[in-house]
Amino acid sequence: MEVIHERCAGLDVHKETVVGCVRVREGGEVRREVRRFATSTRGLLELADWLREAGCTHVAMEATGVYWKPVWHVLEGELELILANPAHIRNVPGRKSDMKDASWIAELLAHGLIRASFVPPGPILELRDLTRTRKQLMRELVQHKQRIQKVLEDANVKLASVVSDVLGESGRRMLNALIAGESDAHKLAALGSERLAASHATLAEALQGKVTAHHRFLLSQHLRMIEHLEQTVTEFEAQIEAALEPFPAAVERLMTIPGVSATAAHVIIAEIGVDMNRFATVGQLRSWAGLCPQLNESAGKIKSRRLRKGAPWLKTVLVQCAWAAARSKNSYLQAQFLRLRARRGPKKAVLAVAASILTTAYYLLRNQAVYRDLGPLHFARLDQEKTAQRLVRRIKALGYEVEIRKAA
Repeated sequence: MEVIHERCAGLDVHKETVVGCVRVREGGEVRREVRRFATSTRGLLELADWLREAGCTHVAMEATGVYWKPVWHVLEGELELILANPAHIRNVPGRKSDMKDASWIAELLAHGLIRASFVPPGPILELRDLTRTRKQLMRELVQHKQRIQKVLEDANVKLASVVSDVLGESGRRMLNALIAGESDAHKLAALGSERLAASHATLAEALQGKVTAHHRFLLSQHLRMIEHLEQTVTEFEAQIEAALEPFPAAVERLMTIPGVSATAAHVIIAEIGVDMNRFATVGQLRSWAGLCPQLNESAGKIKSRRLRKGAPWLKTVLVQCAWAAARSKNSYLQAQFLRLRARRGPKKAVLAVAASILTTAYYLLRNQAVYRDLGPLHFARLDQEKTAQRLVRRIKALGYEVEIRKAA
């Protein structure tokens, strides 16, 4: 096979050690050298010196958890780095060891057989850490809210049945009073706002329960955790806003897409960056995100067209945006959703809309353009004859005779 990189190296990265294999082709002969280094800063600097002395131009490594990141940060800027998906570079079965893995990676790299994974620049990586942590904090926040509702149900307090938000202003006043030891249902109901749909009598009946000291302890702990998490989320949002200061125009462009909120725009930028030149085509971006069918065909038979997992942090946000866009009246995305839902069902339709949102984001960021909606009649304009014949068939099915003529 043709050798693409004559001086390259493969790294097998672990938590405490990294095994490197330098592959050098000189005068038609191939020389390999394998060494083991510690993953401490000193060990990684020794690894960098060793690769530099060997004259390596390209280095490939597996994406092993978070252990590859320190190695990447030390070598970045000095060598051409390639991050590989472990599923794409598996070694031959029965030949598994750290040294053989490093040699195998170096061999694949030398012949150009490793497809590089997307690694955004430093500022985008920091933004990605912030947005992902914020999402995890929001999940914890929801869990504690559900636990509060569970404790209230255990105490037979039906507050969630009469108040839409148990942790709203009125709900928190009632919870704090319960925690403080108040047991009079009418006094608790009096803490509700006048804007609540439930009447005073309805609130008093829902708050008539059997609250013990055990319930008060659990409620106080969960409420304290919720307040702490809310404060933490606020601090994260301020930090995210600061990290997005270099990209205000990109955020504004993405927010012009129906269904894309400010939070969703932050996540999209954190996951794919603002430089679309890193993706050769928009199809490559959709494939990376897991929003296009996989190719699994053998002997002329299609075995599967299921979607890959792709980028889960991005994919879930795009699907949420797609559901919101499907409710945006008089828009192209809503027309696309309704058109596909009739034939393929809502799940496949919403995934198609999510792919369209990602496609739109790609071109808006690449061309620095503003979103222009194609309108709800876009698909009807594409093929007017088919649309007219379909409508004629529907009218005839209702028992009417119809004759159509093209307007002047």
